[in-house]
Amino acid sequence: MRRDIFQAIADPTRRAIITLIALQAMTPNAIADNFHTTRQSVSKHLRILTECELVKQEQQGREIYYSLEIDKMKEIDKWIDQFRKIWETRFNQLDKVLSTIKKQKK
Repeated sequence: MRRDIFQAIADPTRRAIITLIALQAMTPNAIADNFHTTRQSVSKHLRILTECELVKQEQQGREIYYSLEIDKMKEIDKWIDQFRKIWETRFNQLDKVLSTIKKQKK
């Protein structure tokens, strides 16, 4: 089953993994050390993140390192940005209303 990026980030453990590897590539064992779960469970989460192309794998000797795929994160940001613009417009409208009410009370 092919998952999309929003299904991948819906899980709190996967979001935590993304946060962990955002600054530094890590091995599955190093990632698993940060969770109260099995190495197999972390591997499953990494597989889903890899399928969705949110993380990439790089072989270094006998170890596999996982790092964040920035371009896919930009896809998420682009989708969220449309809502950010709506919220900002509404907050600006609310500011104007509150400012008007405040002036009327003076």
